[in-house]
Amino acid sequence: MSGFTPNSTNSTGGGSLEQSNYRFALTSLTSLFFMWGFITCLNDILIPHLKAVFDLTYTQAMLIQFCFFGAYFLVSLPAGKLVKSLGYQKGIVVGLVIAAIGCLCFYPAASMQSYPVFLMALFVLASGITLLQVSANPYVSNLGKPETASSRLTLTQAFNSLGTTVAPFFGAYLILEQAGHEIANSAESVQTPYLMLAALLLILAAIFAWLKLPDMREVNAEEEQVTHGSAWQYKHLVLGALGIFVYVGAEVSIGSFLVNFLGEADIAGLEESQAAKYIAYYWGGAMVGRFIGAGVMQRIAAGKVLAFNAVAAMALLLVTMMTSGQVAMWAILLVGLCNSIMFPTIFSLAITGLGSHTSQGSGILCLAIVGGAILPVFQGMLADSIGIQASFILPVFCYAYIAYYGLVGSKPENKSITS
Repeated sequence: MSGFTPNSTNSTGGGSLEQSNYRFALTSLTSLFFMWGFITCLNDILIPHLKAVFDLTYTQAMLIQFCFFGAYFLVSLPAGKLVKSLGYQKGIVVGLVIAAIGCLCFYPAASMQSYPVFLMALFVLASGITLLQVSANPYVSNLGKPETASSRLTLTQAFNSLGTTVAPFFGAYLILEQAGHEIANSAESVQTPYLMLAALLLILAAIFAWLKLPDMREVNAEEEQVTHGSAWQYKHLVLGALGIFVYVGAEVSIGSFLVNFLGEADIAGLEESQAAKYIAYYWGGAMVGRFIGAGVMQRIAAGKVLAFNAVAAMALLLVTMMTSGQVAMWAILLVGLCNSIMFPTIFSLAITGLGSHTSQGSGILCLAIVGGAILPVFQGMLADSIGIQASFILPVFCYAYIAYYGLVGSKPENKSITS
């Protein structure tokens, strides 16, 4: 369903060739979305593993997520400037190399038995992933017609969800099951998996450096006539950044409390090992929903689909809060299906019409992912004071804002920008 550039209609047969190039580029980019989903989800394995290895408190173990999301906060804006200078393809290559270096740092961290070095390695790895996000998300959005950008980004994000669904199985086998019984050697169980990831990332970097992909800076030449100002002047982008903040915060908050919530006696009374298996439904629902959503948004406006999913998520959370047993359990797990299209849809709506400011806008949106580190803390405070079940009121408010953004806040203001 890829479209054409503004100038494609002026060349005979150029549209067909360009459409073929776009399809090839999109196919290549799906591997990146899979990889960073895979790597990000391995944190769910690292947290309990390193907690046991270093005898950490839960607060100390959560530093893994804070370092990971902290990289988004610190690196996103510089990454946006770098991508604007280098272009999307070179930005992807640099991001892959930095992520590979982060994976390689796990080897000395395990040899030194040093938790701070692990955190440093995670920050470097997440910095590379951030650069990939800043490069690849707007690249996908621009590879075709603007009206189908949300559909394209949702489809590629589905492969990100595939990575998050597959990763725990590999991580559980390669890290947890290989750790053995001796605590001194268990930290070293991460060395082989992350060396393998580093090698794969470097191979991908070489492939993307070699591929001949469309240069979107040329594609968007007409839009880039306006070069003054900044992305912050676009209201729909700023509101979209807040949308990303509350979405990631809500998704991570819900995921962080699932095991404990399903362990509640009046919900399911499951042991941790049993409850963890049901989380696959949460992430698997997001994957299925993205494949479905990619098709739906070819026919229905992305903003309306976003608002519908947000309202459905609110309804499911309210059911979760007001019921018990199997009803409450499956209601909270089904929120994953509603989450499916939210991130890519908010992202693509927010960067619509940014022209030369698209790279900066992408950096701002990735900056907002820090919501995944902040909002779970607030829900934790609520859980301590009013209980886990009632604490889900926080993501309800998050989804209410997302519904507003889909219907109202995502509409770009048609204004001429003067110097």
